[in-house]
Amino acid sequence: MTLGWVSIARLGVVQMALGSIVVLTTSTLNRLMVVELALPAVLPGLLVALHYGIQITRPNWGFLSDAGGHRTRWIIGGMGVLALGALGATAGVMLFETSFAAGLALSILAYALIGLGAGASGTSLLALLASATEPRRRAAAATITWLMMIFGIAATASTVGAFLDPYSPALLLRIVGVVTGAALLATVLAVRGIEARVQATRRPPSTTSFLNGMREIWAEPAARNFSIFVFLSMTAYFMQELILEPFAGLVFGMTPGQTTTLSGAQNGGVFLGMLTVGVAATGFGFGSLRAWVVAGCLGSAGSLGLITALGGAGIAAGVMPAVVSLGFFNGMFAVAAIGSMMALAGQGRGAREGTRMGVWGAAQAIAAGFGGLLGAGAVDLMRLALANDAQAFGAVFLAEATLFILAALLALRVIQHSGRQVAAAVPGE
Repeated sequence: MTLGWVSIARLGVVQMALGSIVVLTTSTLNRLMVVELALPAVLPGLLVALHYGIQITRPNWGFLSDAGGHRTRWIIGGMGVLALGALGATAGVMLFETSFAAGLALSILAYALIGLGAGASGTSLLALLASATEPRRRAAAATITWLMMIFGIAATASTVGAFLDPYSPALLLRIVGVVTGAALLATVLAVRGIEARVQATRRPPSTTSFLNGMREIWAEPAARNFSIFVFLSMTAYFMQELILEPFAGLVFGMTPGQTTTLSGAQNGGVFLGMLTVGVAATGFGFGSLRAWVVAGCLGSAGSLGLITALGGAGIAAGVMPAVVSLGFFNGMFAVAAIGSMMALAGQGRGAREGTRMGVWGAAQAIAAGFGGLLGAGAVDLMRLALANDAQAFGAVFLAEATLFILAALLALRVIQHSGRQVAAAVPGE
């Protein structure tokens, strides 16, 4: 047996739970540290970079899934560690108010747990999807699961934003406790029994060592070149993650609830962008995935230019539509790239889907941490060098736009023939 649509949707619930927890640590907690606690933006940047840096272990999780199965164990256990890390990160923010050293120590431990949990759970989930989904359904499966993840991110950010005003540390801790508990329970219920029913989990374990497996994957030109593209494009994608809410708070005077809602609106735009590509490319065969990747990168660059102009002019009313536009083009680019990734995972040497997904996941995680840290550190430097906050944030947004343009040019070379084949291989079921 292979994964049916219901099972794919159930695994999408796990992706949704992952996104619901992670968005709290990368948006709400980040904003509180920079604005309410007046800490330098590079501090949450370093913490988020730590959690992404820990995810360099993703190839190992993928290899373990390829070699011995038991993916359900890694998915649920990883989600539990992720939930514990999110609670610890929230407590760390509260500790910063009384003791910087204690808050920093707890935050470092918590963000390390977040990285371990997300890496173990997310990679094992993707390995199960890539190995147990029919080839013709892989791109559609990627679209469904990522749409559900973005929905979870957007819904959590918007809901938390509505309940967080007026802000208090005790209220924040209660909200995070509810979100993490619900996410863990949803994961246990969603993944139960799926692994036992699919063929891919019953193959004999591989006798290849982890290092040999990695050498085999890196020797494949398609896997290696795609890893480079993932790193560059995701560096651009994540540069604004840690600075968008502080930008809205410092330049336009938005409250924590308002900036969290803004983040939710952005992720709502991501959802719409992904849905557009999913329906157009996989449902109607309209356009190659390469074309959607390029259009998404260029549209993201244009949206960042618009946000920069609005900040310089002080036009607060246009920020929400511009941020939604950024999210829309981000989603368009991301789901097209993910569709290509899912298809490529099943190509090349057999029984290596998890390892390939782990390699690309590690490239994405390193880029996410590097991009987030680069954006936050650049903002701190620009705020020292330039006259006002709008100019400082604008300079960083324009640098990010430039990276998106470079990623679009690279996509034209890296994603050559696979895009249209992937799109055409998935019927509109």
